[in-house]
Amino acid sequence: MPQPSTIDPKTLEERQRGTLAAFLGVRFVEVSPERVVAELSIRDDLRTLGGALHGGTIMAFADTVGATATFINLPAGASTTTIESKTNFFAAGREGRVRAEATPLHRGRRTMVWQTRITDESGRLLAMTVQTQMVLTP
Repeated sequence: MPQPSTIDPKTLEERQRGTLAAFLGVRFVEVSPERVVAELSIRDDLRTLGGALHGGTIMAFADTVGATATFINLPAGASTTTIESKTNFFAAGREGRVRAEATPLHRGRRTMVWQTRITDESGRLLAMTVQTQMVLTP
């Protein structure tokens, strides 16, 4: 069955109510089988003692966006789980919003690999995550 070219971002947010994504405040901006974009506002409870956005927050944000990208590409009845994730950090996010953009490196029958770029409002690259998602068939 062909995937729709776009998916309503609000529908995804509603599906993730009560999850870590909702706690973090992930807001989906653009959702299609080829690209998922989301935003997250930096707030005090997501920071380190030094005032930067916590690396664990960035990793959870990237994992959520990459897993969501996999989810919308799954065949009917399948689910997914992250089996590998690597994040490189380049700069600290301190104020405003950060943006995650996930694009596919591989979309196979058994695994999918997504690259997620995390940037600040000026477009400065804060982190890059590459994750592998396993496709779990019923």
